[in-house]
Amino acid sequence: MTDPNAPDTAKAGTTPGVPASPDAPASLTARLNQAQPYALGLFRIVVGLLFACHGASSLFGVLGGSATPAGTWPGWYAAVIQLGAGILVLAGLGTRSAAFLASGSMAYAYFKVHQPESLLPIQNGGESAAMFCWAFALLVFTGPGALALDRLFGAGEATAAKTREDRGAPVAA
Repeated sequence: MTDPNAPDTAKAGTTPGVPASPDAPASLTARLNQAQPYALGLFRIVVGLLFACHGASSLFGVLGGSATPAGTWPGWYAAVIQLGAGILVLAGLGTRSAAFLASGSMAYAYFKVHQPESLLPIQNGGESAAMFCWAFALLVFTGPGALALDRLFGAGEATAAKTREDRGAPVAA
């Protein structure tokens, strides 16, 4: 015998606990959109941490790396940029500027160090340079996301409000 007060799932064509509305995928999209700043913030933190660790490894010889002699071009300067920009991106402080500098340094590393060996990153060992370059380029355009120090100082909030405002307007060619 069935409960007369229970919803008839056979008629609705759904499983209990799952909404039968036609805009169920839209609600999933809305929930994912709400989590987007936090996912972007987590992405920024992880990329910044990895980049800072890469710089610390090259500068100080820690984390399994070997120290680059001070002042050598381009290795030592690249390591300073990696450590500094990595920490700034990790903290979400001046994220767009730090990411722009980091992206450019990784593009330089790829084209000057890796690409002359062969065309594809998998062949020339430039996968990390290419991935860092594009990850930082993404952060230049998206901003820091949630959990950024920029938001504590107010600069990030104005940028975030402007970004939300601009999302509705199409880009003119």
